[in-house]
Amino acid sequence: MSQAASDRVDPGVETRPTAKVPRRLRNVFNLEEMEGAARRHLPRGVFGYVAGASDGWTAFGLNRTDFGEIRMIPRALAGHAIRDQRRTLFGTRYNHPFGISPMGLSALAAYDGDVALARGAAACGIPAVMSATSLTSLERVAREGPSRWYQAYLPGDDERIIAMVERITAAGYETLVMTADVPVAGNREDSKRDKFGAPLKPSLDVALQGITRPAWLWETMLRTLRTHGMPHFENSDVKRGPPIIARDVVRSFAGRATLSWRHAELVRQRFGGKLVIKGLIAPEDAARARDLGADGVVVSNHGGRQLDSSISSIRALPAVKAVAGDMAVMIDSGVRRGSDVLKALALGADFVFVGRPFLFAAAVAGVPGVEYAAKLLAEEIDRDMAMLGLGSLDELTEAVLAEEWRPSRRSIATV
Repeated sequence: MSQAASDRVDPGVETRPTAKVPRRLRNVFNLEEMEGAARRHLPRGVFGYVAGASDGWTAFGLNRTDFGEIRMIPRALAGHAIRDQRRTLFGTRYNHPFGISPMGLSALAAYDGDVALARGAAACGIPAVMSATSLTSLERVAREGPSRWYQAYLPGDDERIIAMVERITAAGYETLVMTADVPVAGNREDSKRDKFGAPLKPSLDVALQGITRPAWLWETMLRTLRTHGMPHFENSDVKRGPPIIARDVVRSFAGRATLSWRHAELVRQRFGGKLVIKGLIAPEDAARARDLGADGVVVSNHGGRQLDSSISSIRALPAVKAVAGDMAVMIDSGVRRGSDVLKALALGADFVFVGRPFLFAAAVAGVPGVEYAAKLLAEEIDRDMAMLGLGSLDELTEAVLAEEWRPSRRSIATV
């Protein structure tokens, strides 16, 4: 993946990306279409787990519709034949202003999914955040990925927190993303209908779901069993967690409801790298994160998978930015287009993370799928920068937004 995209054809000539397009994704031309390819490839329960949202999917829908309501102003005759979309975050210069969000059970959707996501991200020069609910040890992903961002679900227990922070540090992770918005699991009714959850209970229905998706069955599930054995929750605690079929899986994730700001302060004291607190929507919570010394926050409603009445991440972003101080402000949830990335940056985000489409791409086509998804998003950003008259992201301000969407022109509370 090049650091800056350049014009290779006459202006106005539309081309579809053809280089290094995975065969199974040859008819996929944007991130939203990754979902359809994955639906055809994955068993119903696995697909539903990744794609699903809580309750009636209200928050999930708002994440997309609120992005869609934001209007931008194209600028003409800027004369930028080459656009630079590199972005610096925590001292690292990335090729693009987006990264891959943490996603649980990635190795169940894609073979060696956690490693595939990390390797694909590294090849593209973007960060990938490893999930605590992964089925691959954090040490292996750090070594083979390589990954230097780790997302943790921590219990409200000082000893367990300290031990986990020490493990993360020993593995060489430089950024710890502490997820704060899951005191309890969201209500995923689709997964209940699909009989998919933790623990994973073998049944005739589950078996039939796998049989009807033979490519996934042979290339992901059976290959995983043959190569790595029964998947375990490797990072739920300082020691290896239970297998996904164990009855005590739920107990291994207990204690999140008692996690508090005092525990966040403990993590700040014990972790020497960059601390990011993820899952903040309220500006009051962002101010707490700032005061305890966090290096950054991720404005996120968990992709619509937690409180279904939550406002969208993009609507919450300006108010969080207003109180962030020196913290880096990142955002996820609902990002599907290059224009979404630019809108978030114009509203104050320092960086943008994208989740489901990258895992869908990995499920269908492995590391090449991840690279292809990043290529599609980067090309959209490049085209939109050209039409907005931008030579680099350093030139991007709220001026690209229609006046009614500029934070300086409207009440932050209503954005």
